[in-house]
Amino acid sequence: MKASSARSRERYHHGDLRNALREAARAILEEEGLAGLSLRAVARKAGVSHAAPYRHFPTREALLIELAVEGFDEIRREIAAAAMGPALEDDRIVGIGAAYMRFIARRPALARLMFGPQLPNRESFPELAAAADALGAAIGAAVDDAAVGMAVWAAVHGLAMLVLDDLLDLGQRRSGLQVLPSRAEILLRSLISRPPT
Repeated sequence: MKASSARSRERYHHGDLRNALREAARAILEEEGLAGLSLRAVARKAGVSHAAPYRHFPTREALLIELAVEGFDEIRREIAAAAMGPALEDDRIVGIGAAYMRFIARRPALARLMFGPQLPNRESFPELAAAADALGAAIGAAVDDAAVGMAVWAAVHGLAMLVLDDLLDLGQRRSGLQVLPSRAEILLRSLISRPPT
């Protein structure tokens, strides 16, 4: 067997192709943005044939939906973990805001995909709506009130999008996105502790 034939056979047989493709897609998304993410680019990054992604993802949109659903699951778990410790509701709200911003700081391109207009056919993918609903429910459960949870989510998400769209500088322009969790904590704490008028 020729060496090139053996190499190409290796490229076609991957132990965990689906996960390798998702990992490659996540890396491309964060490194190059959505414009750089094609099934061909994902295959190249994963070291498999250009046809291999189609075994698991019939279209680029199917891959993007899976990445977005994973993102919702990831942020939901992080918020649930952040809300486990504090007994006081104010501290849980601040912890949720910081966890949300940590996710945004770590995965800005994924956040844009999850919440932005890049997935115009969202209604065709009920799993995406279910994942978003689960995030909202997790925030509501963390503060023991669905309406308060919705308000917390709206506040911290609005803040995150203002930062990602570069409309608001919380210090990230100079210091990077890693400052966002602490800035979110400060802003939420000041909002919570403000006496009613």
